[in-house]
Amino acid sequence: MKLLLMGGTTEGRYLAQALDGPRFARFQVTLSVATEYGQEVLPDFERVQVRRGRLEEEGLKALLCDGYRLVIDATHPYAKEVSETLARVCQALGLPLWRCLRPESPLPAGVLTAPDAAGAARLLQDLPGNILLTTGSKELGAFACLDTSRLFARVLPTVEGIRACEALGLAHGHILALQGPFGRELNEALLRAYGISVLVTKDGGSPGGLEEKLAAARNLRVQVVLIRRPLAETGLSPQEILTRLEAWRCEST
Repeated sequence: MKLLLMGGTTEGRYLAQALDGPRFARFQVTLSVATEYGQEVLPDFERVQVRRGRLEEEGLKALLCDGYRLVIDATHPYAKEVSETLARVCQALGLPLWRCLRPESPLPAGVLTAPDAAGAARLLQDLPGNILLTTGSKELGAFACLDTSRLFARVLPTVEGIRACEALGLAHGHILALQGPFGRELNEALLRAYGISVLVTKDGGSPGGLEEKLAAARNLRVQVVLIRRPLAETGLSPQEILTRLEAWRCEST
């Protein structure tokens, strides 16, 4: 029973580790991650196969036509294009698609929200002081309209992340190439060290360290600008997915 698990996320790693165990030995699982970094942070698996590389629509169709019976979308909540492509392809092929959903976070009063990175950039034009961008390297281009001397970016320590910062015109001293997780104390230290007045983030939930970012910003009275999730989604928790797979396994025995 071939299963494609999409996502180099916390949820994707959790599901892959569970599916690698003897309980799900009947499933032939492929975990698809987009980047070298996504593969680098994976544990060693006994049975789960890992493929690396971004999948366009035709490539995804070709892959799924090789006997797959189920797709689990455990990609990031902000990976809108990937999720939409998966939905189209699975519908065209008649394959079931289960979405692994990361719950949205409750936000405290005073947080400013924007529909996307461009909307956040417009808000920032009216906010004074230094800005820490923690949105990921893909979103950095949206902030090119701002004075780059105000901008600091926290990105993964990858060639892609550094290049995106350089393309934005950031001085190297404004590039914080770090790998999380980031606790409240480290977030506070970074906000203090760079004199940050505004923190820009996404709702990555607990796996994305949002609670720790909000706590640090609250303690230092730093304004938070949050980019809202691009899709209103329904789905299943990782444990609900495993429960469904267990039932499917028993039915197929």
